[in-house]
Amino acid sequence: MNMQTLYRSLSWLIALLIPIALVFLGSRLLLTPLLLQIEYRTPGFPPDDYGFSLQDRLHWSQVALQYLVNDAKIDFLGDLTFPDGSPLYNARELSHMQDVKNVVQPVMIIGYAVWFVILGLGVWAQWGNWWQDYRRGLRRGGWLTAGLVAVIAVFAATSFWQFFTDFHSLFFEGDSWLFLYSDTLIRLFPMRFWQDAFLAVGLVALCGGVAMGVGLRPKLK
Repeated sequence: MNMQTLYRSLSWLIALLIPIALVFLGSRLLLTPLLLQIEYRTPGFPPDDYGFSLQDRLHWSQVALQYLVNDAKIDFLGDLTFPDGSPLYNARELSHMQDVKNVVQPVMIIGYAVWFVILGLGVWAQWGNWWQDYRRGLRRGGWLTAGLVAVIAVFAATSFWQFFTDFHSLFFEGDSWLFLYSDTLIRLFPMRFWQDAFLAVGLVALCGGVAMGVGLRPKLK
């Protein structure tokens, strides 16, 4: 394989990695307090019928996010209690949160690795005289991301519940992710939260993809 063939192959690899990188970027933003601060204050966001105040939701949701990104065991959540001493989470919720952590942490490793590869290839492209192939890969990846987001958005808009169900079936077995409205996880993260969360991830990926597709167009001579 000559170098030009290698560079073209790497360009296509970059194009395939960009959707993963942009979706990961949007997803990673979900695991920060910023989204929570915005989401719970969004007009029309449903209040908790079982008594959580805004400050309660902000506090306990941030603790849940901390668990997903730290190295703590499930006791980090299992030891939490309401003011009356009863557990904040029941056994089913704790089991699900452990499952979520088992998905989130490998995904984070993969996401950071993808960005490392893309940026590393960028350094190589800059110094190895194949920058235009690199830019071409980014541009293709941007448009590929925009197209994939558009297709998924149509499906999600048609039936968000079906989309939500299919999404969970990819990562969790059976109905382990279904809870009562009175359960803490639903009180903190109702369906409206997930609708907005998926929208946020999609917008980050879409805007990033379009920015790459438009911003990296070949310059007119």
